[in-house]
Amino acid sequence: MQLKYLDLKYKPAKTDLVCEYYVEPSRMSIEEACENIAAESSIGTWTDISTMSPYIARKLKPHIYSINKKTREVKIAYTCDLFEKGNMAEILSSIAGNIFGMKAIKNLRLQDISFPEKLIRSFRGPKYGIEGIRKLLKVKERPLCGTIIKPKVGLNEKGHARVAYEAWTGGLDIVKDDENLSSMTFNNFYKRIAETLKMRDKAEKETGEKKMYMANITAETDEMLKRAKFIKAHGGEYMMVDIVTMGWSALQTVRNANDNLNMVIHAHRAGHAMLTRNPKHGMSMMTVAKCARLIGVDQLHIGTAAVGKMFGSRIEVDIEKEIEEEETFENPKKNVLNQKWFDIKPVLAVASGGLHPGMIPEVVKVMGKDVVIQLGGGVHWHPKGTKYGAMAARQAIEAVMKNISLREYAKTHQELKAAINKFGITK
Repeated sequence: MQLKYLDLKYKPAKTDLVCEYYVEPSRMSIEEACENIAAESSIGTWTDISTMSPYIARKLKPHIYSINKKTREVKIAYTCDLFEKGNMAEILSSIAGNIFGMKAIKNLRLQDISFPEKLIRSFRGPKYGIEGIRKLLKVKERPLCGTIIKPKVGLNEKGHARVAYEAWTGGLDIVKDDENLSSMTFNNFYKRIAETLKMRDKAEKETGEKKMYMANITAETDEMLKRAKFIKAHGGEYMMVDIVTMGWSALQTVRNANDNLNMVIHAHRAGHAMLTRNPKHGMSMMTVAKCARLIGVDQLHIGTAAVGKMFGSRIEVDIEKEIEEEETFENPKKNVLNQKWFDIKPVLAVASGGLHPGMIPEVVKVMGKDVVIQLGGGVHWHPKGTKYGAMAARQAIEAVMKNISLREYAKTHQELKAAINKFGITK
């Protein structure tokens, strides 16, 4: 096989989009497999063709510039001209499209993407980001704290609003719909929004604190926009979307509409594991997170760094760094490429999945203070109910901020003491 794309002397240009892949070939050398990947993801096909001009071959072909045969990690640089600006679906259709179905490949995983400035500036990025969210909520330093209504599906509109009210008056900043709650026969979206935002207003008056409701608008695209406008009309300031199941183009549509809606976009990653969980195939959560930041979500679930119930590891700390900083640098051990974000704002990380008050010090230790800590059952399963569970969670955050151990703080805070007695303290 003639190697047309392998060029180990090539140094990526600043205008190149760079991908790192994990590659397991099928019945061929890794060099040949990479040739297939480079061709199929760009200008090539399975055979020589008469329409391939010298100009196309010279100006548009990608370069396989790094192959580590031991780790099977490969880096390919693509000229920016291969991609349409501001079109995430098209970009991923190239670098994460047909290549996953080729016979030449046994396993393939897109580990990371480094976007060039030309493409970065063609996307909107977050409207609020970390600084904007903190300003909106009037919380400067501490982690934000929230809950998900439980049961996740089953309550009617008034029942949902009542549980939200208890959480807010217990001290939580945020109440969130779950990923599979939309508009059911027993819980209509529009009635739920109206009821819950009324209870939010009541909680704000009673507590003197800003409270937020993340309403899940995920649906057919036109319906999502209708729901977002309804939230805005009723005084809501957040909308939540399931970014994997809704699709990248739908996410871009919502973000474009947000230029006028001026709402915080909370991104749930439901379904990500079918892409990210297999370490040898699919797409890394790092890649999902970077695409979401570029398009313009303000908050993003990244897991709990293996502290809670969901599958994960401390690589989620690297993901948090990627979405919260202005620039990251190449780290081969962690499959991280260089990325400068220019004017794209940082995204607020969300830790959620099996958390309770006894885990909060560890979450903050691992993930820092710029995080939303979401507790579902860890709030609602408190021996005295939701309000007391919310109080316990807020008290745990207070203890962390005052550098006091949970057991010590619990001596004068009965809600936290009851939570520790039930859930324990996780290290």
